[in-house]
Amino acid sequence: PLKEQLPPESWLIFTGLTEAFVVYLKLALYAGLILASPVILWEMWCFVAPGLYDHEKKYVFPFVISASVLFFAGVAFCYLVVFPFSFKFFMSYSTDTLKPLPAMKEYLSFAFQILLAFGIIFELPVFILFLAKLGLVTERMLRRQRKFAIVIIFIVAAILTPPDVFSQCLMAIPLLILYEISVIVARVFGRKSEPGQAGEARDAV
Repeated sequence: PLKEQLPPESWLIFTGLTEAFVVYLKLALYAGLILASPVILWEMWCFVAPGLYDHEKKYVFPFVISASVLFFAGVAFCYLVVFPFSFKFFMSYSTDTLKPLPAMKEYLSFAFQILLAFGIIFELPVFILFLAKLGLVTERMLRRQRKFAIVIIFIVAAILTPPDVFSQCLMAIPLLILYEISVIVARVFGRKSEPGQAGEARDAV
């Protein structure tokens, strides 16, 4: 995406003798991590599964599939939407006397950090699902705390994105949508309190 936004007579450079070689190795590693994310999520689930009840283990496949889809959706959104607009904004500062010559190492590091950030934040509905199943959050709680969530979302977006308002909004807006989806997830999958359940628990004690 950066190559398409570079002005004429500008190109990527490497300043160290081994920099280009190392960048290609890191690129292969990062691409492998992203493509292997379903396997990584599966291993995470296998680590948690022994501590779960049988009826809770049935969520393994929905968890792995939904988490993988959301992660890839976040990465794709960043690559296809955020990068072109952000790089176009940064390259707009190029002038006849100021030519950008971005280094491969800095470009790869910057791109991977933003891709990873978008992939992780898109996991918000899955994270809320687990909290709701544990009874730690409810639909009512999420609705009541919405105004605080909006502020926190914009703060997180400002920290994780480049220092421009446009990139911040490109992360904050999907997060706001995902938060509203999480409210629905908490309503559908949240732990239901059965009538008299609290009284029975007290009697048992």
